[in-house]
Amino acid sequence: MNSIETIQDFYKRKFDSMPDNIFNEIGHFNLFRLEPYVDGKPTNIPYQRRDFYKIMLVKGSSQVHFADQVVDVKKQALSFSNPQIPYKWEHLDKIREGIYCIFNQHFFHQFGQLKQYEVFQSNGTHIFELSDEEMNYVREVFERMVREFNTDYKYKYDIIRNQIFELLHFALKMQPSKNLNHKAHTASQRISTMFLELLERQFPIDDLHPTVQLRSASDFANQLNVHVNHLNRAVKESTQKTTTQLISERVLQESKILLRHSHWNVSEIADALGFTEITHFDNFFKKYVKASPLKFRKDLFNV
Repeated sequence: MNSIETIQDFYKRKFDSMPDNIFNEIGHFNLFRLEPYVDGKPTNIPYQRRDFYKIMLVKGSSQVHFADQVVDVKKQALSFSNPQIPYKWEHLDKIREGIYCIFNQHFFHQFGQLKQYEVFQSNGTHIFELSDEEMNYVREVFERMVREFNTDYKYKYDIIRNQIFELLHFALKMQPSKNLNHKAHTASQRISTMFLELLERQFPIDDLHPTVQLRSASDFANQLNVHVNHLNRAVKESTQKTTTQLISERVLQESKILLRHSHWNVSEIADALGFTEITHFDNFFKKYVKASPLKFRKDLFNV
């Protein structure tokens, strides 16, 4: 699998060079217009993980690949990308327009935890199709951001952070209210949240995370310093799913990612996902997909 794309890699890919003083005491922030289509120039962003955040307004039809899920953008959308979630963006329209900003975690140091918001969580919504009215509103926020970015005002980045939060909360308000139902933060929910974060932290499988280390409920319980029965009750109470079910779902998701996007053979994928025998991986995959990993991969490329 490809390694994580850094901010430096991003600039080399886009511009073959890097700006002076790419990092400073406030972290990194920059804005870009989406380039119009040019014949012969690739319009696909490769599937991989980045080490920076990105918020983009795009007009034009696209397909966004997240693991085994493909999201279609029919006309125009607001998108949120973060360092935890690999993706591939494929522009389908030859004529398109848009604008986006990139920034690293340090840019929000002591200004809030971005990963607490659903748009930056692995199970959250990351692409928001917009009406023409919503498109105009979001475009104006970005244009205000551009104007502020080009000033010499000493505290301009404080204003820009607020504008980023404006976009973030605009998107959150578009989600169904059931997704924003804040429950009391019980002890069970805290344990469940720590478990899910620990589970997600093992992925994606790539050069920096070549294998999963925690595969069973007991593994996670030991890491969290709680009894396995206590962990199982907390997770079931908070998610309505068992610990084993959540682990299996995430391992299955990652197996589909590797079969689709990596050049590893099935045996190497099985080993990376913690299966001691390839037959165990084969049986696990067939249980949920009704096809072997090898057939699943062949069908992907024979469509």
